[in-house]
Amino acid sequence: MVAKNQIFIIQNQKQFEKVTLKVFRHQYDNNLVYQQFCNFLKKDKTNVKSVSEIPFLPIQFFKSHAVISSNEPVQQTFTSSGTTSPLTPEGGTSNEPIKSKHLVTDVNWYEQSYRLGFSQFYGNIEDYCVLALLPSYLERDGSSLIYMVEDLIESSNHADSGFYLNNHSALLQKIEKLNKEGQNVILIGVTYALLDLIEYAQATSFPLRELGSNLIIMETGGMKGKRKELIREELHTILCNGFGVAKIHSEYGMTELLSQAYSLGDGVFECPPWMQVFIRDTEDAFTYVADGKTGGINVIDLANINSCSFIATQDLGKKNPNHSFEVLGRFDHSDIRGCNLMVI
Repeated sequence: MVAKNQIFIIQNQKQFEKVTLKVFRHQYDNNLVYQQFCNFLKKDKTNVKSVSEIPFLPIQFFKSHAVISSNEPVQQTFTSSGTTSPLTPEGGTSNEPIKSKHLVTDVNWYEQSYRLGFSQFYGNIEDYCVLALLPSYLERDGSSLIYMVEDLIESSNHADSGFYLNNHSALLQKIEKLNKEGQNVILIGVTYALLDLIEYAQATSFPLRELGSNLIIMETGGMKGKRKELIREELHTILCNGFGVAKIHSEYGMTELLSQAYSLGDGVFECPPWMQVFIRDTEDAFTYVADGKTGGINVIDLANINSCSFIATQDLGKKNPNHSFEVLGRFDHSDIRGCNLMVI
């Protein structure tokens, strides 16, 4: 049996591997969907002896199955934006999108994961004013990102922290006020909305690029169908110039994960100690490629102990020798969804 308190105190690779194998055995025993998937691959808790032998569940299963490893009641269901329409029995397409569903039996566990993860990369949340520009997420229900950011806003204990929708003028005035006060600010925004803000500032001759001294820009997500997708280098150049900052931060997370990786610049992401990324061969899903080579991103998120901790995403990326990684795009014919997924 896995003790939950083992997960967030991992300090080295040996501990990570030990706890990961315990979580695998727990989920094999308690998650029927994952167990059937493993059995199909002729993998079980008797012949999986190392982390590299653990099967990764394709992320699409969260759209079609209840992926859960607990008998506890579901407290919260997080859903994706759902941008792919399913086929009808007649062979056409339905107007209803397919949404991933992450069934969370302990929402306090999710809170603990993202709070600890944030503090590892940014320190005390109370040192910041948190501004959120996430219109596409606010306009739907069930977003795990909105849940997290709402909690970070509250935890900051700053009177000016809050969400903004399309009120660009009020947001710019708030940034200007906070800059004059010398307040550290994190502006977390979906990519297209950040570009909209820059264009509004330019159109109104607002001196936005002069206010970046205490400002962290964290982009989380692509264009959501609102704009043409851009390669990361081009996008970050536009954002850096528009906001007057040296680097653009990013968050890598998704509905199916309870943890996030962060990039403090240059598109290089790092994980908290209970999360790791592996890169699979695009032609052979059961083979890993060497560091620096492009492949599919597999994620181990031990915070997913009550769902599935081993997920094969539809993202393309590469891993560096120090365990950091880069997100390079998505597999062809996969729906554009999730955080920081830019097509190249």
